[in-house]
Amino acid sequence: MRLDPSVAAIRTAIRHTLTTLPAATPAEPAATLEESRTQDGSEGASLDELRQGDGSSGEVAGGGRPLVLVGCSGGADSLALAAGAVFVAPRVGWRVGLVTVDHQLQDGSAGRAEQVARWAREQGFDLVEVATVEVGTRGGPEAAAREARYAALAEAARRLGAATVLLGHTRDDQAETVLLALARGAGPRGLAGMPVHREHAGARFSRPLLDVPRSACRAACAAQDLVPWEDPHNTDPSYARSRVRADALPALVAALGEGVVANLARSAALLGADADLLDELAGNALERCRTPAGLSAGALGGLPAALRTRVLHAWAAELGARRAALTHRHVAALDALVTTWHGQGATLLPGGIAVSRRSGELTGG
Repeated sequence: MRLDPSVAAIRTAIRHTLTTLPAATPAEPAATLEESRTQDGSEGASLDELRQGDGSSGEVAGGGRPLVLVGCSGGADSLALAAGAVFVAPRVGWRVGLVTVDHQLQDGSAGRAEQVARWAREQGFDLVEVATVEVGTRGGPEAAAREARYAALAEAARRLGAATVLLGHTRDDQAETVLLALARGAGPRGLAGMPVHREHAGARFSRPLLDVPRSACRAACAAQDLVPWEDPHNTDPSYARSRVRADALPALVAALGEGVVANLARSAALLGADADLLDELAGNALERCRTPAGLSAGALGGLPAALRTRVLHAWAAELGARRAALTHRHVAALDALVTTWHGQGATLLPGGIAVSRRSGELTGG
């Protein structure tokens, strides 16, 4: 039987991510993905067979192989990712674990998390954990749940020494992110959407499926007889992303054609490359602008606007302002202390941080 194209696309994306990670170098793989298939396209050796071949079973000893974790909610996207990862990772020299987060926001959440964990153990993941978190209120329910989830995944990655945590965001998620960024008037970094690799809280997160459509994940689940959990939050119109998913993006597809989703994701990738370069240049410029008390207004004034605003944004974050709370309005007010200085008072940043201009320097705290 030939491999379902959706399953193949997901496995190929995961293989590419794992074999190009700028992290630990995997040991000699048990078998390559190609070697695990027969010439007619069917799957060859199973995961258990490969483990028997290298003398291991059940809990796999590390053997010097690096560890990758999968963050899995049990939804179609992350379930398809997890199924692909547990197939691919051992074949390219990685151990693979799974972490599922119980946000405790819905009745039965603990039971659903345990179902995901039980499935993962049956599939042969090297380790499986359920992380139960307390979700706060800062930034609204979506942001608070996301913050708690990332914190739990990052903690697990640090504790277990994982090279990265794989997340199941798809091309459709990227397109939705770009539309939401456009709606709030974001700059290039916001319009760049979600990066393939991201460092957060001392851990790396990777998104192998950003070029894979959401429909492929659902098709892959169906092809492998996997039953995903349908999160009611994903269709709750009180959430902006749900409204974009249900209404805005389908309307764009109807008006502009199916290619709009891929084109939005491509624009994000192009803007991401530009933003990476600008951020690097801004980092160098920030060092040149530093003074013992803060930043030199004269040095800042000599920078192009695209670099100057990035320098000010990065410096504000250094002072303690949360990046998520820093808006264009805050950065514009800081920029006015440089470009339209007329003796105005301090600029207030998130967290109660006051920035003033004195004797040709910006100082804050």
